[in-house]
Amino acid sequence: MSDQLVTLQVENNIATLTLNRPDKRNAMSDAMRSEFIDALEHVSADKSIRALVLTGAGKGFCAGGDISGMEKRMNAPTGEIAFNGWHRQQGVHHTQMLLHNMPKPVIAAVNGAASGLGADTAMACDFIIANEWASFTWSYIHRGIIADGGGMYFLPRRVGLVKAKELIFTGRKVDIDEALSMGIADRKTTSDRLVADAQAWAAELSQGSATALALSKTILNQSYELPAQQVFAQGSQAQGICYTSTEHRESVMAFLAKSKGP
Repeated sequence: MSDQLVTLQVENNIATLTLNRPDKRNAMSDAMRSEFIDALEHVSADKSIRALVLTGAGKGFCAGGDISGMEKRMNAPTGEIAFNGWHRQQGVHHTQMLLHNMPKPVIAAVNGAASGLGADTAMACDFIIANEWASFTWSYIHRGIIADGGGMYFLPRRVGLVKAKELIFTGRKVDIDEALSMGIADRKTTSDRLVADAQAWAAELSQGSATALALSKTILNQSYELPAQQVFAQGSQAQGICYTSTEHRESVMAFLAKSKGP
């Protein structure tokens, strides 16, 4: 087993990032988050990588925040607890936004439990495929805290406001079949096929123009918050960029050559 808390492999232009603390069900420690951020920044910047698959080592996707870190935070001097908590939140939110704003498709391959921050991390991805043992729970309420990893933003957009409130207020577990019916997960597969199926889906999603895909994702991620006029305006700007792209020129030239025939 690698000593790295996060491992990254790239094959056929698809990156597979694995949370690698299986003995802790991949609970997110500060050290793990630091490695996670480095890996996400690398994937985002590497133009040869077309898409990202995120999964967990062992029997779980991610058990959420590391409890030992919570204990350390509570034992800090009283006058430092609030600022330390604020500083930690900046790291959490930076990580989630790197996933959410990744300029290429991101698929969470959920193998087992995704709890608390783990569930939010899956939500920050574009798509979720899960195995037969997968479950999701926004268990923050059981620790006396709020869903701070983006759950209050991402979850209502997948299941609606009322259902999101119910899941966050109760912290109950949602198994894979209910998750599929509610729209939390998008696809179900078997454990032995999970990563391979996620990689194949990632390859399918990333076949088109990387420029057009990145710009489309950026606009779509904001479309619930923006008025139609602003979405159209951003679309116009993005289309102007697409017109100058190599992918657009090569595609048009290939189409014209084919239409003219031999």
